[in-house]
Amino acid sequence: MSLIKLIDFRTFSDPRGTLAVVEASLDVSFEIRRVYYLYGLSGDLHRGFHAHRELEQIAICLSGSCSFLLDDGQRRETLSLGSPHQGLRIERMVWHEMFDFSPDCVLMVLASEHYDESDYIRNYEQFLTEVNHAASP
Repeated sequence: MSLIKLIDFRTFSDPRGTLAVVEASLDVSFEIRRVYYLYGLSGDLHRGFHAHRELEQIAICLSGSCSFLLDDGQRRETLSLGSPHQGLRIERMVWHEMFDFSPDCVLMVLASEHYDESDYIRNYEQFLTEVNHAASP
């Protein structure tokens, strides 16, 4: 099963423009407790470098594009995200890195939990230890 889980949001277009709709319980399977966005990003720097023990997220590139590396401790997959009507679901215990930001990139994230530093795993070796411990009988 792929780590890449894309959600296509409903859109409505007419001569005035396009409206994209993201609704809790329909498009997002978790209660949205936090929304944040990144912009003014440097194209040659990487961000992320962490996993979450409990938090789930949906990343949406509202403008421009960027790339993601996703890693569950056994598989690594990359993708480019660049459509404002498509979201990338990042499940719990998936290491993620973002990179290759276009100059106009605005990346919005819908999160299932409020910010809690103790939920972050910021060391890759610690991530591998925890994910492998959880997988063992």
